[in-house]
Amino acid sequence: MNDLAPLRVPERTGSGRGRRVLPALRRAAPALLAYAGIRALGLVVLAVWSAAHGKSWHTLLSARWDSLWYARVAEQGYGYSVRPADGGVHSDLAFFPLLPWLERGLSAVTSLSAADAGLLVSWLASLAAAGALYLTGERLHGPRAGVALAALWAALPVGIVQSMAYSESLFTALAAWSVWCVLTGRWVTAGVLASLAGLTRPVGAAAVAAVWITAAVTLWRDRPPGGGPRWSRHRRMLSGVLLAPLGWCGYVLWVGAREGRPTAYLDVQGGWGNGFDGGAAFASFLWDLGFPAGLGLLVGVALVVWLHVVGARRGQPLPLLVYGGVVLLLALTAKGYFGSKPRLMMPAYPLLLPLAAGLARWRPAWAWTVTVLVSAGSAVYGAFWLNGSGPP
Repeated sequence: MNDLAPLRVPERTGSGRGRRVLPALRRAAPALLAYAGIRALGLVVLAVWSAAHGKSWHTLLSARWDSLWYARVAEQGYGYSVRPADGGVHSDLAFFPLLPWLERGLSAVTSLSAADAGLLVSWLASLAAAGALYLTGERLHGPRAGVALAALWAALPVGIVQSMAYSESLFTALAAWSVWCVLTGRWVTAGVLASLAGLTRPVGAAAVAAVWITAAVTLWRDRPPGGGPRWSRHRRMLSGVLLAPLGWCGYVLWVGAREGRPTAYLDVQGGWGNGFDGGAAFASFLWDLGFPAGLGLLVGVALVVWLHVVGARRGQPLPLLVYGGVVLLLALTAKGYFGSKPRLMMPAYPLLLPLAAGLARWRPAWAWTVTVLVSAGSAVYGAFWLNGSGPP
């Protein structure tokens, strides 16, 4: 498939959308069941492992690490910070507001605590993300590839994060549906969803980039010979372009206004030891690991980059290439706690498309055998990880 083929889909209107929802849900049902089964296996293994080590699986999922920060914002608003021994300042302004808003809203209308509301949001959002992944894989490579893509995303080594009160599942759902809307010409909806993704995580800039760059290429291709862009033919696309950055820019500007300086959000991230240095700190980290751990991790990074290159060479549509590439770039060029990099790359689902397409071509018995084995490995690793260092 040509990498810009989806850009020729005409812009959609609202007529008939409702009639298309139920058939799409029916088609996605096998993928949703496969996704739910894999994640349920992960939760069962986590519960057994945690009980054997005298820990609570519920606490590990909802009340440790970043989950505590989100719940605190939901319950008390922004304004809390701590000063760790390393001399930094850990401010809750580092955490984007959409997940805490949803936690607060659910807590207000139910008996759930903010932490449990976060779990519910993540579980529902992860299913929504699986639906978008199925439709993406189905569109590009057929139904079996759609199921495989959702299953592979569920069975990532750090897939247990999708079941935690973290923002990764919510972000991936919003971003994946935004990219899907770009693929199918639903520009206004794509812009709204990209804006919401930008209110969820800093990497929301990747969803904005997918909308903006795809729109720019569309305008460039549609220009008449010797003339400028045909603006009148793309009013809805331009509306989506204007909407897409509002969430991300709005929060960053709000932090700047609150703190009294335009670079305040960067300063907040710096207090956590985060920031972007082009990958210098990560390269130093790999060097310090030495052989064989550093080499093994470098090979893993090379494989991830290779998957992106394979997708490009096989004609992956431009919105997916841009989104996945920006998520990957931001993850690999950021400094900070390097144990979080696999979690930061988890929303880059387009990297799994070549694997899903390949798995879909296998005989069903072999494909399901591999999926089950990978899922079991993910469940065991997730239980071991959360009962150990975990994903700060």
